[in-house]
Order: sequence, then structure tokens, then C-alpha cells
Amino acid sequence: MADLSPITELDLSHIQVDDGEPVDNIFSERQMRLLTESLYTSWRDEDGNRRTFAAFANVGLFYGLHEPPVVPDVMVTLGVKPKQITSDKSTLSYFVWEYGGKAPDIVIEIVSNREGGEDTTKLERYAAIGVAYYIIYDPALKLSRRALRAYEKHGATFVEYLDPISLPGMGLGLGLWKGEYEGFQDVWLRWFDSGKHMLLTGGERADQARQSEAQAREAVRAAEERAERLAAKLLELGIEP
Repeated sequence: MADLSPITELDLSHIQVDDGEPVDNIFSERQMRLLTESLYTSWRDEDGNRRTFAAFANVGLFYGLHEPPVVPDVMVTLGVKPKQITSDKSTLSYFVWEYGGKAPDIVIEIVSNREGGEDTTKLERYAAIGVAYYIIYDPALKLSRRALRAYEKHGATFVEYLDPISLPGMGLGLGLWKGEYEGFQDVWLRWFDSGKHMLLTGGERADQARQSEAQAREAVRAAEERAERLAAKLLELGIEP
């Protein structure tokens, strides 16, 4: 088990927070952004209030001052807020001790090749760090015959469970959705709230609002046309409308 006790030695000069490496591919980049954007845009509690959480994509996760970091594709921690970004290295990555010793509640890895160790070395490390839920999305089925796998922390290890994926205690679930995001038609991993409603992006919410407005205008126009036809019919019958 990783030592997540508070760290008082805060000399971070030896720590590299950016390795300069790009993300794996365009799909992965969009998939990561879709997951973080929809959370920040649409995740609310039952009263409609914004949730308190921090979500990051492709950001270093440091769990020990002299331990090498891992870089989850997406990680989410409930009950904390992202640090205000400054030139201080402690704000540029997820240092567990800077977030009250709290490991991420949810980590998602998107498989793009067979070399990442998503279901071996990374799975073991996330369990040791104390991640509560670990999700592997394998759209090209490079590691298994199932595109989506989920693991829940039990003691010092992860236990796998089957779809549909809900994350007890998180107020979130995950599922696959076929549709268009930023001009790309594909199968995407999406968040669902506790009511099983898919969390929408800002663009999707705007499209939904425009559609509702158009439907409202159409309903008004149809009502006006019905009123005009009724008035004309009454005049034909010699009845003043």
C-alpha cells in the first residue's frame, strides 16, 4: 500500500511535471476531453447544485515525493476543488498530499495499444495508491473481448464487476454511446448520473435548448393556425368569432 501520509518536505525541484509526450491519438484526446467537459458542464446534485470535485485528463498523479508518477487518461476526485494554476509546481499536477492525502476516486484508462499495462501494472499501481474505482475502456478490443471493464477496490486489491457500470457512492455511472462528438461519429465512453441521465457537453446542452425553443415556436405557430381556421369557419357560419 502506498504511503499517503502528509508530506512536510515540499522541495519539488527534482520532479518533472511534463514529459513533453503527446497523448496517444486523436480519438483518445477527444475521449478524455469529452469525459472531463461533460462532468464540469452538467454534473449536478439532486437539487441542481454544482458538485464539488476535481477532474483531470492526462495529468501526472504523484502519490509519494520520491515515487515516480502515473499519468491516468482521466481521474476524478470527489469533495475537492482543482488548485488555482500558478507557476508553483504543486499546482501543475495532482499531488496527493496537496489534496488532503486523498487519492482519486475514479481513474479511467483508454487503451490504444498493448504496451500500456492497463490491466496489469497500472491496475496494481492504482490499487496500491488507493483508487476506489478503475475503468478500462478498450474500444479496439486490444486487451480483451470486452470494450469496457470496471474494477472496485476491496482491501488492497481490485475486484472486477460486470456491466452495466455504476459506481456506488459516487453518484455516477458509465456507459457506451454511439454518436457524434466534435464532428467525429464513433462509440464514446460517457458519464451518466444517478438517475441514468447522460451528462451532456456544453454543445449538446446548447443544441437541446435550441431544439426546445424551435419546438415551442412550432407549437405556438400551430396553435395560431388552428385559431385562424376556427375563426374562418365561424365566419362562414355567420358567427362572429
